[in-house]
Amino acid sequence: MAFKAVFIAHAPDADVEKHHNLIDTGKYKLYTYVVRSQAEAIKVCQDLYEKEKIDSVLLCPGFTHKDAGEIFAALDNKVAVCVARGDGPSSKITAPVLQREFYGK
Repeated sequence: MAFKAVFIAHAPDADVEKHHNLIDTGKYKLYTYVVRSQAEAIKVCQDLYEKEKIDSVLLCPGFTHKDAGEIFAALDNKVAVCVARGDGPSSKITAPVLQREFYGK
């Protein structure tokens, strides 16, 4: 039986039906999804829990603590939910790129 996790990231041009993938080593299954909204993230997590019994959700840094809590509650507190956070210098490196690509500034 494999450990099953999903990594979810945000992008304004994401198409959840198209932008997803699975890496399966046999002992580890990693699902990846790029979503446009919190509602899509919750639906992806609920669907994967129902169909695959995922063990863990890893969220990109764009998710807030509130978002993570909503996902945890939507999964009936049965799945670990973690948010990937960088350190200060790393955030300074990625912030200008995200600002340019996501917000056009």
